[in-house]
Amino acid sequence: MAFEDIKARIYLLLDQMIEQPEDEHELARNVHEQIAELRATGMPVPDDLTELEQRLEKRFGRKR
Repeated sequence: MAFEDIKARIYLLLDQMIEQPEDEHELARNVHEQIAELRATGMPVPDDLTELEQRLEKRFGRKR
């Protein structure tokens, strides 16, 4: 999958976290999965997504 596609899916999940805060744990897990997919394909993880991942880990715990 193309880098931009994965990045777009992550940003869509973030929008859903804002609109559906009752599902934020599940959505945070999905964000972690998308970032892991970037790493697994050898694509670089942008700094903003690395920071986001760290913030989510602090809030919800490590999900890798």
